[in-house]
Amino acid sequence: MGAMTPVEGAIDEKAVAAEAEKALEDIARIKTETAKAIFGQEAVVEQALLAVLSGGHALLVGVPGLAKTKLVATLATVLGLSTSRIQFTPDLMPSDILGSEVMDQDASGKRSFRFVKGPVFTELLMADEINRASPRTQSALLQAMQEYHVTITGQPYALPQPFHVLATQNPLEQEGTYPLPEAQLDRFLMEIDVEYPDLDAERRILLETTGVRESVVEPVIASARLQEIQTLIRRMPVSESVLDAILKLVRSARPGNGNEFADQKVAWGPGPRAGQALMLTARARALYEGRFAPSVDDVIALAGPVLQHRMALTFAARADGVSMKEVIAKLVAPLRG
Repeated sequence: MGAMTPVEGAIDEKAVAAEAEKALEDIARIKTETAKAIFGQEAVVEQALLAVLSGGHALLVGVPGLAKTKLVATLATVLGLSTSRIQFTPDLMPSDILGSEVMDQDASGKRSFRFVKGPVFTELLMADEINRASPRTQSALLQAMQEYHVTITGQPYALPQPFHVLATQNPLEQEGTYPLPEAQLDRFLMEIDVEYPDLDAERRILLETTGVRESVVEPVIASARLQEIQTLIRRMPVSESVLDAILKLVRSARPGNGNEFADQKVAWGPGPRAGQALMLTARARALYEGRFAPSVDDVIALAGPVLQHRMALTFAARADGVSMKEVIAKLVAPLRG
């Protein structure tokens, strides 16, 4: 591993290692408990957990029926988080998410306004089919995701801590949807592709979910412990080689930065928030896999979920049938050397 960056070189590595040892045990138990309810989606479970452990939000993209909702409910239980679910529809209003003021009258007849909190006031929010809501409602939620508070009639109300949004989106449905603008997509730490399960996993799903009993998961940690792990991840050291790999990858994905392939295929590339996301998730992945510091392999593994919603293809690339995954794979290739 290369030399540490100046800021991270001052970190008490022994203290971090001692805390990481405890966190490894908790994460191992989280993985084991989650596997009782979610079958054959190891990569999806890993990436969703990495997003939460990194303190961010994630967008789950997949066709209906792939256990996206069950995954969120399972993670909420295992991580000891309060949870609520919003089913997005075109007629959903911002007040349906954030809450609204109602008028109360006491025994003496005096009237006053009281704020009734909406479902956003939770620790893990399931935003189901977020692209079905109008832009006005989407922006209300996404502002809460960014600011971690809501403002009603000029009065700010802080959201619970930790606060995470796991949103879903159906890639096939286009009618009656409002695609998220690029600036709002950038608020999601990761975009996670939820694929069909393999044969063995689907066989297990059929056997274990159609009987009299279904697996029940139990809490492994509490929300306070999750926050401790999130703080630990931010304290983990990052080598110069990993930092350089992140900078090289993010900057190469921007047209006009000397990468001929990106100039031809990419209309616009990721901003600095992509680098921040890679720094955090690479650390989280290292801890998730039992290591105390991230490697370049972590950056390579997370390039897809971190970059794919922060880039756009040129018209010529789309006309040629080039996919975003192919572009990212090409940009990542030099890091494998």
